[in-house]
Amino acid sequence: MVVASLRIIGGHSVQAKRLQERWQADGSVAARIVPIDPVPQAPFDRLLRIKYVRTVVTQLCYWPLLFRQLRHVDVVHAFAASGSSFLLAPLPAVIVAKLFRKPVILNYHSGAAEDHLRRSATARFVMRHVVDATVVPSAFLREVLRSFEIEAVVVHNTIDLREFTFRHRAPLQPRLLCTRNLEPLYNVSCLLRAFARVQAQYPAATLTLVGGGSQDAALRIEAAALKLNNVTFTGPVPPAEIHRYYAEADVYLQAPSIDNMPLSVLEAFASGLPVVSTNVGGVPSILRHRTDGLLVPANDDESLAQEVISLLKDPRLAHRLVESAYQTLTAYEWPAAREGWLLAYRRVAGQQYEPRREKPVRSSPMNSA
Repeated sequence: MVVASLRIIGGHSVQAKRLQERWQADGSVAARIVPIDPVPQAPFDRLLRIKYVRTVVTQLCYWPLLFRQLRHVDVVHAFAASGSSFLLAPLPAVIVAKLFRKPVILNYHSGAAEDHLRRSATARFVMRHVVDATVVPSAFLREVLRSFEIEAVVVHNTIDLREFTFRHRAPLQPRLLCTRNLEPLYNVSCLLRAFARVQAQYPAATLTLVGGGSQDAALRIEAAALKLNNVTFTGPVPPAEIHRYYAEADVYLQAPSIDNMPLSVLEAFASGLPVVSTNVGGVPSILRHRTDGLLVPANDDESLAQEVISLLKDPRLAHRLVESAYQTLTAYEWPAAREGWLLAYRRVAGQQYEPRREKPVRSSPMNSA
């Protein structure tokens, strides 16, 4: 699996590590991670602190690593996103894999896929003619690729429910959480404005922002300008610790302008948090409005706040949403992902594979108890 290391905390690195651990326990696939961001030996590692130089140094380490590692594998599973990262991360892996005549699965995750594919002839050519299969985590993204005459298979992101503790919040408290990185596409500014409206009615309300990013300083300034109280910026949090923040919160909210299939929403489902989100990209494919959560228009802080307040005022609504959301998680657990990946791996390797039957839909652990 060619992917960012956990030094770059994000959906790709978390998913890859989770897959590696699952395959190790399962025994049916011997999976190793080849990082797209290898660290050079001292003293050259100091060059990683310099913008632009960092990219050159990383590439000088990355290409030789690909040549050393990919010659020994049966299938190359390359994670990919949009923008310049497509050229710097998966494309070298595809080139080296093809030099060794290895089959390649391109695992494409990007809420900005439509814009990327419209602009990038290279990405379109690679997906149509070079890789052996393209796998995406959502039906939404599959349809985007299909509009560019690129066929893709859906294998959902996987979540380990053992990492989270499901519980109902009764009564629901105004303790709000967002675990998206502080980058423009996640529009955390809208979230701060919404929180200002919530705090006007619930002065003791709290907001915890888990993650780092280029807008960290600007968002702290905005929070101060809005005279918000009880806003906590945690910075980046290791994946093994993220469950603690869900456990301490009562409502999960996010306001992305662009999105695909946010793992954070599934983590909130697994923790029993009702979710309020903007209705963008692939979010409605995993969260049905007023069935599994609440959806509002993009960049609409007033509606975002109103829906949070509606949950706080209507415990029965929150309870119903949480129950429904938890039942959807069967599709994202390891047995379903395992079958999808084994089928994809064996197909590109020219092997036959008979998938298992799917497990029945689960009930919430609270009901089971």
